[in-house]
Amino acid sequence: MEIRVLRYFLAVAREESISNAAEYLHITQPTLSRQIMELEKQLGRKLLNRGKRNHKITLTNEGILLRNRAEEIITLVDKTKAEFTIHDEVISGNVYIGGGETDAMRFIARTAQKLQADHPNIRYHLFSGNAYDVTEKLDKGLLDFGILIEPANIEKYNYIKLPVTDQWGLLMRKDSPLAKKEKISPNDIKTIPLITSQQVLVRNEISGWSGLDFDKLNIVATYNLVYNASLMVDEGFGYALCLDKLVNTSESSTLCFKPLAPKLESHLDIVWKKNQVFSKAAEKFLQILKDEITITESGVAIPFYPLNPPNL
Repeated sequence: MEIRVLRYFLAVAREESISNAAEYLHITQPTLSRQIMELEKQLGRKLLNRGKRNHKITLTNEGILLRNRAEEIITLVDKTKAEFTIHDEVISGNVYIGGGETDAMRFIARTAQKLQADHPNIRYHLFSGNAYDVTEKLDKGLLDFGILIEPANIEKYNYIKLPVTDQWGLLMRKDSPLAKKEKISPNDIKTIPLITSQQVLVRNEISGWSGLDFDKLNIVATYNLVYNASLMVDEGFGYALCLDKLVNTSESSTLCFKPLAPKLESHLDIVWKKNQVFSKAAEKFLQILKDEITITESGVAIPFYPLNPPNL
């Protein structure tokens, strides 16, 4: 299976047309059709459904699977090629960072901003997703770093604890009965319709905070990223258990955020694969990040695992 042919296949999937894809790729339509048919023959599966009337191309289930895998393969190939074409005397290239929705990304942004002053040729690529999405891409080599919100399974990674925390609370409409309260107690969430994170570890955290059986709460929906959950809240569908500072709750907004009491906070970690060989850009980013953490902690360095930890 050639990388070139995978690029051809992705073009067809994107354009939904053999002729349009051929024009985009600057090759003839018969050549492209032959390459796709040979790919189907090689895999032993039909990848495309060809419309008879409008000639629109759609993907079969096997085609959808190949598209997902091909995107990962092409991304990794391009990332690897870029790392080997960087000149030694200039630090440039790409840094790939994934993370959940958290205000702690401001800390990452400040680090990138400081690094950009001396190394303007570094480019950053951000991926948003929950812990499962981020670690899956991290394990496949598609990300250099992941930002994970605790609780999270980080034992198999090298990591640094970031000197920031996120606070949990309840997102609601301003005309909700609970909006009059300053803080939300476990008793307040017993019967209301809740929209909660899909992550099991987060559910365990909420159960520990509330002392309630999570499965007996009135869960009406789950989310992996909070923006869509906020739309459900805005429509009056329920209350979202989420982190602060992720949704607009300004004076002009119809929503408000009330913190949980007792206070429930989550720490954050930046993680990377053990024995990771970084590009110069990623290595420099990590170095500056460590410096920023030291400064933030008033001169007291935060313990972290080195790039090349000794064998224990």
